[in-house]
Amino acid sequence: MKLVNRKSRLKGSLIFDEFPTIYFTGMDALLSTSRSDRVSCTLAVHYDQLKKDYGAEQADVIVNIVGNVISGQAMGDTAKKLSENFGKILQHRQSTSINSSDTSISRSSQLDYAIPAAKISDLSSGDFVGIVADNPDQMITLKMSHSEIQNGHESIASEEESYKDIPIVDNVTYSDLIENYSSIKADIERLLNEEFQRIVARNQDVGNASDTNDNIVNMDSSENQLLPGVNEY
Repeated sequence: MKLVNRKSRLKGSLIFDEFPTIYFTGMDALLSTSRSDRVSCTLAVHYDQLKKDYGAEQADVIVNIVGNVISGQAMGDTAKKLSENFGKILQHRQSTSINSSDTSISRSSQLDYAIPAAKISDLSSGDFVGIVADNPDQMITLKMSHSEIQNGHESIASEEESYKDIPIVDNVTYSDLIENYSSIKADIERLLNEEFQRIVARNQDVGNASDTNDNIVNMDSSENQLLPGVNEY
């Protein structure tokens, strides 16, 4: 990532699917600087899982620092967090009261969540809510949206019917599996025995060399005792 996220580099895109399953230190710094370095980052996350693996503080930083958020159906704290991030808008409400003698209509305006958590929890398959960021020279009037992916289900079904099964290269029997397992096990035992013998031989060589050095020292000391005029200290 450090090689990609630099000045004067080609445009790039980093896509992390199931992002909480891997841990990156400094992801908040990457998200903060990647846009100016012409690098787009896409994180596919579950907020609850991100909070569990990265911690609540780091998860909030990562979620709050991104500019574009697209979400499908979500429950619990994830839906609540997304609803808070989407913000509130001024909403007009009208209520009608009818009794036996009169009918009254009251209108009011108040700030409320643009996309309530209950709405996010109730999204159907293919429905998405989101908010996008813009540039000063490319202003976007409608940033928040509630959209539906229009899939050509008939085209997809006809395409799936034309799929062909993967051809069978070879039939593997249970005896083949046992034979392969036994071969691998024998290779591991052979490698362990060879390594063990090598370690034992090396230790013996080290021990023999140590004994030889001791003998040389003893011989030198005995020769010094035989030399005349040598004082012992």
